[in-house]
Amino acid sequence: MRKLCLIMSIMAFCTSAFSQSPFTKGEELLMRNLPGEALPVLEAAMEEDPANIKTYLYLALTYLQLNRPDDAIATYLKALPRGGAETPRIAFNLGNAYFDKGNTAMAVKYYSQAIEANPAYSPAYLNRANALVKGGALRDAIADYQYYLILEPHSAKRSQVEQLVAFITEEFALAERRRVEEEARAKAEAERKQRLLEEVSASLQAAAEETQGLSAGSENVLNYDGEFELEE
Repeated sequence: MRKLCLIMSIMAFCTSAFSQSPFTKGEELLMRNLPGEALPVLEAAMEEDPANIKTYLYLALTYLQLNRPDDAIATYLKALPRGGAETPRIAFNLGNAYFDKGNTAMAVKYYSQAIEANPAYSPAYLNRANALVKGGALRDAIADYQYYLILEPHSAKRSQVEQLVAFITEEFALAERRRVEEEARAKAEAERKQRLLEEVSASLQAAAEETQGLSAGSENVLNYDGEFELEE
């Protein structure tokens, strides 16, 4: 009887294994951290059921694990128009993929799309802020960091975010002080040059007037071209 139960259990397991759908099998392989084995199975699952958005997400993740970011991006782009409730997540993952490639402009674009699809999607604000910092748009980054903290007041990253915001704010203040000081120096230098020009101009004017006075005096001297005759 025990042997019969064992045989039936094995048969049931085999039947279950053989009856697994490509999606289920691919998901299981991916969860077991076997992306190389999961890839062809998930590709087959996508062909079998192209409406299953989760297949796209798993397949894109598999590509990323296999260091094929371009294929992951292409998969996310295929999924995005049909994303439905998963649109914020797909756009967010697209932003992450572009950020990892160093394309901050495209990363910001898709983080923004995730936020448009779900204005309360807090990870998109945080990652968009990081992308904005990398792209040099610090003022916009501060706004995103602050809104992230509003959405996630108890975030484990709160201290780091607050430190970063404080640092960026201080950098702005320092830059503003430098700008004001530079403007003051430039103004002082311009005034110094103007005074110098005025002094030189006044000096040249005085010299011109002095020369004109000497010329006028010489013009009043009478010339006599005749000959003197002595009387005897």
